[in-house]
Amino acid sequence: MGLEAGHLRLRWADGHLSRFASGWLYQRRPGAVDESALPARQAWCEAFTPTRVAHADIFTPGGEATWLEALLRDGLVLLEGGPLADEEVSRIAERIGPQRPTNFGARFDVRSKPNPNNAAYTAIGLALHTDLPNWRQPPDIQLLYCLQNEAEGGESLFADGIQVAEALREQAPEDFRLLSELAIDFRFQDETQDIATRAPVIECDASGRVVEIRFNNWIRDTLRLPAAQMTAWYRAYHHFWTLLHSPRYQLDFALAPGQMVAFDNRRVLHGRRAFDPNTGARHLQGTYLDRDMLESRLRVLARDS
Repeated sequence: MGLEAGHLRLRWADGHLSRFASGWLYQRRPGAVDESALPARQAWCEAFTPTRVAHADIFTPGGEATWLEALLRDGLVLLEGGPLADEEVSRIAERIGPQRPTNFGARFDVRSKPNPNNAAYTAIGLALHTDLPNWRQPPDIQLLYCLQNEAEGGESLFADGIQVAEALREQAPEDFRLLSELAIDFRFQDETQDIATRAPVIECDASGRVVEIRFNNWIRDTLRLPAAQMTAWYRAYHHFWTLLHSPRYQLDFALAPGQMVAFDNRRVLHGRRAFDPNTGARHLQGTYLDRDMLESRLRVLARDS
């Protein structure tokens, strides 16, 4: 046994030589605090206000860590004071990891356009929803960067699916059970794509904690349940819908140019109020990230803290 250029060198009885990096050993020393521990998810309270981080700060280790911690803990965080630059959302995303591509591309523009294949590309109001529940693994994290927002209306809406699902469980345990146990169909179809899966609206882990929400009325397909269960399921779904759209659980604000909202798409539902495209331009750019990359980045930043 000996030391060699920052490594512990250990020769075993069978003659095999192992080298262990000192940093690796230090992380795993007996009684060490787990530096890889990540912030636990916290359901929103009624007084919840999102953490705000200055755009310039995200390019510093401390500011980036604050942004990542808030996003992993609360499921939503705001970035402010950014440049009105095309592809800035991609620049920020790629600090964390590769952009997650979907059938809408790796990076997408949110603005009204003719013959849209998604309601987001119109000026209509969008009820609260999660994106792409028709994918077996929906995108984890969504980034939306505001480049223009001069139109009347178009305020962004958010609700914490964990908070609202727990309210449903408390108020109507049977409604919660139906939405968490009965799988339904989600499906997206256009001229070139047909992407479908089957899953419950509320997903819980083995201990009963809510871990995911799939809720999207545009992508929810025909209900394939036994006739005897349909009425009860629709009643439960309506109850959950009503709670989600209650002002008590909604966050409502207008994104300003240079602001970016990031949120956990597997947990936080988002929507917007209708806007009038005749009163001004509205242009957001968006992309998705995998949660694993956020967690990885936070662990790397913690090495030097």
